[in-house]
Amino acid sequence: MKINEYYRDTAHMHLNGSIASLVPTIMIVIGNLSVFKNNDIMLLAIPFLIYSFISFQIYLFRMRQSIAIRRNLQSSKRTSKSIFDARHLLVLFRNSQSSCLFLYFPDGHLAGQIKKYKGRGLKRFKLSRTYALYNMEDQVQGFFKLTGKKVLKIEVYDNNRTFLGEFEKKSKGFLQDKKELMDQSGKYIGMVEGAKAFMDVHVYDRKNQEVGRLRRGWMPMEWSPLFPEPNTPVLSIRESMSESEKLLRMSFLINEFFVER
Repeated sequence: MKINEYYRDTAHMHLNGSIASLVPTIMIVIGNLSVFKNNDIMLLAIPFLIYSFISFQIYLFRMRQSIAIRRNLQSSKRTSKSIFDARHLLVLFRNSQSSCLFLYFPDGHLAGQIKKYKGRGLKRFKLSRTYALYNMEDQVQGFFKLTGKKVLKIEVYDNNRTFLGEFEKKSKGFLQDKKELMDQSGKYIGMVEGAKAFMDVHVYDRKNQEVGRLRRGWMPMEWSPLFPEPNTPVLSIRESMSESEKLLRMSFLINEFFVER
């Protein structure tokens, strides 16, 4: 899915919402004309009409964005590579019935996505607390398994189900959390710090050096022809780390988007 397709699908979601909100409007109008015949009842349809109108306007806006992005993509250079080779990834979260976190290269092409892992067979029908990272070819690159409640743990596994380590979040008091990263043996290897009011999350190693960062409002202007929203979050990861090290550090995205926000 290219970035223009993401905006196109988002537009269609708003169009569906616009159409769906017309259903109660029609029912109210028909019911009143055929049964109640009371002009005041017609006022109940106004909120649905307003929502339908706003959703349709958003649909038109997103479709215009999608068309403009598609034109810009035709003139952009394709820099296809592995999701683990990228220095920067743009992060777009779709909060729906099946929430998904999309990761894009700056060239507008899909790098990968994180979504809930359903499993196979009968496991597909069980409530899952496991998320999976998929690459651009929809192949699983790693797993993130949520455990615990008071102390949230996100266990990280590679695509062969080898345990790599975990992310731990402990409450330190009102609106304060301690977020740490552990290796396979439970040894401390880093921490995660960030503000709750705005998105600017730092990932540090055991020497307190920054190895990753997620921030909103930093996106370079040269990316704007493909990413028209200036507040699109940007994930930056130190390139010198191995794939397993990057996968372990990326576990904070599960807490950031699927747990906290």
